[in-house]
Amino acid sequence: MHETDTVSPKDRFLTVYGRKPVLEALDDPDLRVDKVILADTARGAGAAEIQRAAKAAGVPVRRASAHRVKVLAGNGKQDQGVLADVVAPRMRPLRTALSSDAPPAQVLVLDGITTPANVGMILRTATAAGVDGVVVPRRGVAALDPLVVKASAGVAFRAPMLRCATAPEAAELLARTGYRLYGLAASGDSLFDAELPKRAAFVLGGETAGVSEEVAAQLDGWLSIPMPGAVESLNVSAAAAVLCFELVRRETARSARRASR
Repeated sequence: MHETDTVSPKDRFLTVYGRKPVLEALDDPDLRVDKVILADTARGAGAAEIQRAAKAAGVPVRRASAHRVKVLAGNGKQDQGVLADVVAPRMRPLRTALSSDAPPAQVLVLDGITTPANVGMILRTATAAGVDGVVVPRRGVAALDPLVVKASAGVAFRAPMLRCATAPEAAELLARTGYRLYGLAASGDSLFDAELPKRAAFVLGGETAGVSEEVAAQLDGWLSIPMPGAVESLNVSAAAAVLCFELVRRETARSARRASR
């Protein structure tokens, strides 16, 4: 079976770890927690408080070895012996989204963005702008952990995340499904003037290396943000914000034109 045909738990849940983030998730009536996993070494008032909160929310608590909790959390220094899988209702595999009756019209693709704060801010901005999907590969991009959730101010739980193995795999799938692929870079056609098709994917490259060579080879073109001032480039999350709201501006203008006919 091809890797992308397998639905990973990481395509359904956001895992949060540490006592405070887990308690916050359990206490949030707008979130659905699938399960809590507590280390068998976790005892005392902290563990009891989590168990009470989970019981009140109707969430099962499973015990596992401390090592297993560290492996699942991916952060042995901060998991504090507890994690929770929170259902992300708008998260789904990219392949599933592309084969649906209503595939996303425009998507962002994260390629090598390793700073959790940047991933979180991009998810928040894209959700605010109504972008149809943000491709967050399982490899090569910061893990979807509490740091990302914090940077998104909690929006990550409800963001339209599309999952796949890698950014090159995403580019291949999108191109094969009829999307035009554009990379954001310091040089290229002006984002504000370029004609963009209805089905387009915009690749945001890593903080230092930019768009990877594998993905760059599959692009249909490059877009740049005009900057009259003496600044070479923007932080990737700032560039994403400019892109997202340029798409909003275009859609608003189209809607106004249709309404005036």
